Amino acid sequence: MESIKLLALSGSLRKASYNAAAIEALKKLAPNYIEITSGAICELPLFNPDIENENIPALDKLKSSLKESSGLIIASPEYAHGISGPLKNALDWLVSGAEFPYKPIMLINTSPRASHAQEALKEVLVTMSGLLIEKSHVSISLLSSKLDSNGIIENKGMAKTLMDGLSHFYQEIISKKT
Repeated sequence: MESIKLLALSGSLRKASYNAAAIEALKKLAPNYIEITSGAICELPLFNPDIENENIPALDKLKSSLKESSGLIIASPEYAHGISGPLKNALDWLVSGAEFPYKPIMLINTSPRASHAQEALKEVLVTMSGLLIEKSHVSISLLSSKLDSNGIIENKGMAKTLMDGLSHFYQEIISKKT
């Protein structure tokens, strides 16, 4: 199997975030030919075009990680029917860079009833010229479950859903390379 690197972003800054737990579970479940790295968005300053050309180490690291990846995985909560502020801020920083356009994207929704943010996120990502791989998008119901990444892995249904999504994502990325 051909090896690939993927970047994963959690739209939540909470330490006990279900979105971060889903990403961690996917990292643990991933076969050895798929390397998933978690990107950090917590240290990005608020988006301001006036400082876009300044040295911002957190932004440089995020852009570098995105450039080195074959695809992007995003798991984000819904806040007041919208995209989380930290994730939208990160996307605003990435919108003008050469690293983002045409990058394949897999979405993870940890609260299937939270559909407004997913639709808004899709609109933003398409506007940024991201390639949404719909067959790879997954929903797992973690709201009020108290599951961490190990609990997600132990739940056979959730683990299978994540792996099915990752498998579709991998196949789409590999097919586009050839």
